[in-house]
Amino acid sequence: MNNSVGNTARLLGAGLRALLVLTVICGVLYPLAVTGVAQTLFHDKANGSEITSDGKVVGSELIAQRYDLPLRKGQETPAPDLRWFQPRPSNGLGENSVNTQYKLLLSGATNLSGDSKELIKQVRAAKAAIIKDNSTATHKVTPSSIPADAVTSSASGLDPHISPAYADLQVHRVAEKNHVSAARVQKLVDENTEGRTLGFMGEPRVNVLRLNIALKDLTERSHDS
Repeated sequence: MNNSVGNTARLLGAGLRALLVLTVICGVLYPLAVTGVAQTLFHDKANGSEITSDGKVVGSELIAQRYDLPLRKGQETPAPDLRWFQPRPSNGLGENSVNTQYKLLLSGATNLSGDSKELIKQVRAAKAAIIKDNSTATHKVTPSSIPADAVTSSASGLDPHISPAYADLQVHRVAEKNHVSAARVQKLVDENTEGRTLGFMGEPRVNVLRLNIALKDLTERSHDS
């Protein structure tokens, strides 16, 4: 009986010591080591890939933002602020009151098939809006010049990038609204176009938030000069 109790006590003691050791290693030392390496070698990515402007965090380069006018009385959805480059459409799964710039509760696709009447209706409406919003007195947008990402949402609904073709399409409208030359705005697009990762993965892309920060700097310099 005493041997049985003693063996049980020893087993419990060994298990408790193992629990404490593993807790310290796996629950304290390992997380601290991983955090330290991440903060040292990948500081920006470890902290959410934040983007700053004028000393303030204005967003993340990984999550899209919309650029809309204030919601007017009677409107269900705000109109886009056409002074700025616009991201891809955001057809997410819900809304909340916290993330008001890109109103998504969950990331995800619409799950509409290619022959869905609802999807076709959305694409046609988006294409008509693209032509109307981006045509200027000196530049007419044609349906054939509209890239797919201008009228469809991404799989996540949070894609922060647009194609160079969609950015180019918006140049004349942005230039007109901000009273700067199209050539200067086009230069911003070119400077903010990222190539394929490692030269072969993915497609060339433009981060809309970074592009709009560059646009803000350009318009402020133009007004000051």
